[in-house]
Amino acid sequence: MNRVAVALDIGGTKTAAATVTADGAVLTRAKRPTPAARGARAVLDNAVELAREVGVGHEVVGVGVGSAGVVDPDTGLVRSATDALPGWAGTDLRGHLTTELGAPVAVANDVHAHALGEYLWGAARGGSTVLLVAVGTGVGGALLCEGRIHSGARAAAGHAGHVPVAAAAGRHCPCGAEGHVESVASGPALVAEYTERGGGAVTRLEEVVALADRDPVARSVLVDGATALGSALAGLANVFDPDVIVVGGGVAGAGPDWWSALTEETERGLVPALRGLPVVPAALGADAALLGAAHLAWREVEKTTWEERR
Repeated sequence: MNRVAVALDIGGTKTAAATVTADGAVLTRAKRPTPAARGARAVLDNAVELAREVGVGHEVVGVGVGSAGVVDPDTGLVRSATDALPGWAGTDLRGHLTTELGAPVAVANDVHAHALGEYLWGAARGGSTVLLVAVGTGVGGALLCEGRIHSGARAAAGHAGHVPVAAAAGRHCPCGAEGHVESVASGPALVAEYTERGGGAVTRLEEVVALADRDPVARSVLVDGATALGSALAGLANVFDPDVIVVGGGVAGAGPDWWSALTEETERGLVPALRGLPVVPAALGADAALLGAAHLAWREVEKTTWEERR
C-alpha cells in the first residue's frame, strides 16, 4: 500500500483531486464540477467525496488543499471569495476536512499552491525568489521567497491582477475598483474588448486567438492586453527582484503575438539591474496546484524543511 497525500484543487467550476507520493508522483486522479450554486457545504461534501475516491487502496497520511479565495494557511479559514463560490467566505476549510477525512490538512490559495508546484517540479525549479502569475478568468499571482509562499499579513498577497496600469484607466475591475490590469488582460476582458472594437460577437477567448492571424482587431486586442500585463509584471519584478517570472493560465496559450508583447513590455519596464529577467510559461498545467497542495500536506505531516524535500 502506497503512502500518499491527497491533494485537492477547489475552483469555482471544477474540483480536482489526486494522490501524490512524497517525491511528486501522481498515482490517481479524479475531478468533478464544483456545485458552487448549492453553497459552501455542497462544495465541501464534493471535495470530501473526491478525496475518498482517489484515496481508496492507499495509506493517506495527509490532505493538501489549494482553494479559490483568500485562504488563511494559519487558521484554515477562507477569509473572502468571489461570487464564483457563493457563501465560501468564512468556511472553516481545514476544520471540516480534518473532521471528515481524519487526517492532517494543510490549506492555501489555489494560485499559491500552483506556484509552489512549479517551484518544486516545474518551470521555476531552481529559483530562490519566484513570481508566478496565472492569467485566465481573472489574474492571480503568488510570490515565493526562499521557497516559501509569501501569504502576507492578511493572507491576501499575490493579487497581481489588481495592480493599476495606465491602459486600464477608468475600467471597472471585478473587485469593484477601477484601473486594475485584470480589467484589460483577463480572458473575459479580452473577449469583451474584441466585441467593443467592432470585431463581432464572440464568447470565448479561443475564438479571438483563432482570428488573430487574419484579423487585425483580434491581434491588436491580444497585443494590447499582453502589453498591459507586461507593464504590471515589470512593476512587480522591480519591487521583488525574482529569479524568474512564470506565467500560466488559459490566456498564456494565446499565441506568439501575445507572448512577444508580454515579454517585450516586461523587459522595457525593468530597472537596469533586472534586464534579461526570464519570463517563462508554466510547465505543469493543471497538475501544478495539486502538486503544490500535496507538498504542503507532506510538510505538515513530516515537518521536513522545503530544502530537504527538493
